[in-house]
Amino acid sequence: MSLGDTLAAARTRLGDARLEFACCDTEFTVRVTGFRADIAAERARETALSLAADLDAFDPESVVARLNRTGRVENEHVARLVRRGLEYGERTDGVFDVRQGAVEHELKAYLRGDREAVSATFETGSVRVDGDRVVTETALDLNGLAKGYIVDRATAAVSGPGRRGFVSGGGDMSPPTGPIAVESPYGDSRPLTVLETDWNVATSGGYRRERDGIDHVYDPTSERLGARHESVTVVAKRDCTEADALATALAALPLADALERATAWPALEAFVVHDGVFRTTEGFDAHVA
Repeated sequence: MSLGDTLAAARTRLGDARLEFACCDTEFTVRVTGFRADIAAERARETALSLAADLDAFDPESVVARLNRTGRVENEHVARLVRRGLEYGERTDGVFDVRQGAVEHELKAYLRGDREAVSATFETGSVRVDGDRVVTETALDLNGLAKGYIVDRATAAVSGPGRRGFVSGGGDMSPPTGPIAVESPYGDSRPLTVLETDWNVATSGGYRRERDGIDHVYDPTSERLGARHESVTVVAKRDCTEADALATALAALPLADALERATAWPALEAFVVHDGVFRTTEGFDAHVA
């Protein structure tokens, strides 16, 4: 093969791929540029869908549903999520608590219209993680960090020499490859702000799924249902799993507590919309375009 033929073949393996698909009850987008972009994008999609199937507690065939039904399971992804969830439970003094699977099921059933009231009972039980094995005495709720974890794993699936990738799923995203807009919780076409950051991003709030003032956010420490703010956007250096978990936790906290905890959290900044007023941590503006 001549040098010209070699260069032509190399160029055909370079490209720009974009995929959009439904996952985790929201819309996912994968964008990849570089070497074999189309293959990498499809690998990211398959990774996301496979993980979502394992982590959907409302699918009786999922790994998480089996864990909640039998009290034990061996799965590397579930073990990682539970381990991280327990870490955040300790670091947020119980505001983020993966041991509230029963509450999560009641809330989701209510929001879907399958029941007319929520009588959430906040109870906990012991959870143990040993390697890839998880043993629990209580139903677990991993939704507060599962979408961020899926974004992280899908992003890892597109990574490689000569290739850049970006994954977004319902407000949770890996470090963007360009400016991205933060959606308004008021239904406006104009974004709240535009970010340009190499950190991970996640947004939480009750405006996407809400019924009579109740949404998917809750605070076990006060036994309160519903987000306290219209919207919380977090940028986190560690990964999207952390951004997702902290956006959820901050959404459940009173304004002063949310800003104080975000300020104290290493390598994390937050943007909170509360009663129509924008509040940010001191370093958030460094991530604004």
